[in-house]
Amino acid sequence: PDEVDRAMYKQSAWKRIAVMLGGPIAHFVIGIVLIFVLAVGWGLPNLNATTAAVAGQVGCVAPSMDVNGNYAPCSGTGPAETAGLTAGDVITAVNGKSTATFADVVAATQAATGAADFTVTRDGKELHLQIQVQQVQRFVLKAGSSTPESATVGAIGVAPVTYAPTQYNALSAIPGTIAFTGTMVNKTWEGLLKFPEKVPAVIKAIGGQPRGADTPISVVGASVIGGQVAERGLWEVFILLLASLNLFIGMFNLLPLLPLDGGHMAVTTYEKARDVVRRWMGKAKGAPVDYTKLLPLTYVVLLLGGGVTVLTVVADVVNPIQLFQ
Repeated sequence: PDEVDRAMYKQSAWKRIAVMLGGPIAHFVIGIVLIFVLAVGWGLPNLNATTAAVAGQVGCVAPSMDVNGNYAPCSGTGPAETAGLTAGDVITAVNGKSTATFADVVAATQAATGAADFTVTRDGKELHLQIQVQQVQRFVLKAGSSTPESATVGAIGVAPVTYAPTQYNALSAIPGTIAFTGTMVNKTWEGLLKFPEKVPAVIKAIGGQPRGADTPISVVGASVIGGQVAERGLWEVFILLLASLNLFIGMFNLLPLLPLDGGHMAVTTYEKARDVVRRWMGKAKGAPVDYTKLLPLTYVVLLLGGGVTVLTVVADVVNPIQLFQ
């Protein structure tokens, strides 16, 4: 009883919202600091670069590679170049299977043998190229394994377009970090809006279908991906992954849904607006919102969130995303 006056619901609206913002702000600060470190240490990537399967280099096919990803020397023309594939072509399908990203092209090509039909877009026109897939030795990550294994797979001698990161010093990194964070927040918001439509892809991945690199992941999947890039010494990717996770969690917690921070802030904002209207009408402040009446909606959010969590964890265990083929 002697602490009733210190209860959260008795505090002013701005104090309550300030407390609720503590968690999201902490995530945003961590994300921004990590982006600044990335800008100074490695440079910032181009987030507006296309994710389509664009052919960058076209040439010979290395017959083998070592476990560190280093390719053996090769010379001459490769199957892709021989068939007429050129730099800048967008590979949209392999043997009729859609390839949204270059990782999809790699996966489909490695599984192919003999002549394969590559659908490409060049200057707005769709072309079909018959490319003789060459069998080579590569270290690949198989489903359910975190250790690359040597295997015989298909290759055609094409590499993706690479985008060099923009380098900064400690001073120029400040505006660079602000601009990059703004772009990243915008893309994170777009990802949140598209989240529901990607859940079916997770269910299909559990059933054994190929899993796209843009499907939702759980903390298990994030840990697996973090481990993959750390094993290869790609610390710039690790830092970017950690920064993006913090920005995502910060934004997710701001959604106006209970029991998230954003839901509590929405209730507090409602109470404040209601009391302002009551004051205009010459009435006293209303009673605090009865949270027990909001429990049904809270349970729905918890059930949906828990269901998605279970699905993504299962998918990350039985069919994890493989960044490296």
